[in-house]
Amino acid sequence: MKKNDSIGCAVTECKYHSDEVQYCALDKIQVVKHSNEATTVEQTDCGSFESK
Repeated sequence: MKKNDSIGCAVTECKYHSDEVQYCALDKIQVVKHSNEATTVEQTDCGSFESK
């Protein structure tokens, strides 16, 4: 699978993980938040995640 050098990713369970290296294969990702105002990393996620 291709890799996007601009998006690093260590989530090997994701459908878009570039298997050979720690990168995402998508052209862009959508970052989402879990509260009205995100103030910590735990309150955000990659909304583009899809399980393999």
